[in-house]
Amino acid sequence: MKRILFLFVLLLTSTCFAQSKDYDLGTNLSLLRSSQQTGFFDLSDPETVNIYVSVWGWVRYPGKYKIPINTDVSDLLSYSGGPLEGADLEDIRIVRVDEDSTQRMIKFSFNDVMYESKLQNRFRKVPRLDAGDVLVVPGEPKLYFRDHFSIWMSVISMLISLSILALNIIKG
Repeated sequence: MKRILFLFVLLLTSTCFAQSKDYDLGTNLSLLRSSQQTGFFDLSDPETVNIYVSVWGWVRYPGKYKIPINTDVSDLLSYSGGPLEGADLEDIRIVRVDEDSTQRMIKFSFNDVMYESKLQNRFRKVPRLDAGDVLVVPGEPKLYFRDHFSIWMSVISMLISLSILALNIIKG
């Protein structure tokens, strides 16, 4: 009986003296919890207009971003952690939904982003980011020597195992 009473008092005192984390005024706790589980990144500037854009594909931190309206594509790629090793930087795309609900896909190269001021052709401009845009960085995994080596060793070991099995069946 003393143990049960002791546990009850311990439980009661631990809930009374538990520390809680402080949040800013006006913080919506449900949004705060969901932002920790999903890829939502708030990089907004309170002094300017902010827009929501998404970054998907071969970047380190894909997800939805709240960014200032004057952010360009190179800044957004930097915010998302940069392209990964297998990213195809010659085929970056922006998917944009127009006001009449039609989707447009704008393709450009990362070289156009980096050297925009030196471009000779006036039609090769890097598009500005609008609200609701989706930046897609395509890519595919790169295989190194060790990857090729392990694949070939798996195939060779499977062929050796099959030949040993065939020899045992023929002899037995």
